[in-house]
Amino acid sequence: MNTLAVSFSIGCATVLVANADPAIPPDQTETPHSVFTVPADTQEGRDPFFPDSTRPYEAAAAANPKVADVTSLVLKGFSGSLNNRLVIINNHTFAAGDEGDVTTPVGRIHLTCIEIKTNSVVIEVGGQRHELFYANQP
Repeated sequence: MNTLAVSFSIGCATVLVANADPAIPPDQTETPHSVFTVPADTQEGRDPFFPDSTRPYEAAAAANPKVADVTSLVLKGFSGSLNNRLVIINNHTFAAGDEGDVTTPVGRIHLTCIEIKTNSVVIEVGGQRHELFYANQP
């Protein structure tokens, strides 16, 4: 009975080894990388835990910022000395080289003050330069 059990075990082991795939060396294996993209709208996907949430789509919209509307920026005045000129844009004061957020009727606009001229200022918004002129209106 023992010889029958041993021969049966050896036969099963031989069949298993014969059907096994050849071993791949560890240096040739590549680890798969997980890739996740945030859906832009409900057609592309939903949050499985909160299917009615709009949070994923807001994050996708923030990743693609809209072009700022610089027509709502107004150069309200100049201040400071001749050596250290300052400009006032929508009630926010800037020196040359300063950057900051300005509140407008269409929302916040992040700008950089590049150069202050005699009657205007050169600013950069979203990688594009614009020149705002001072119009002294009562």
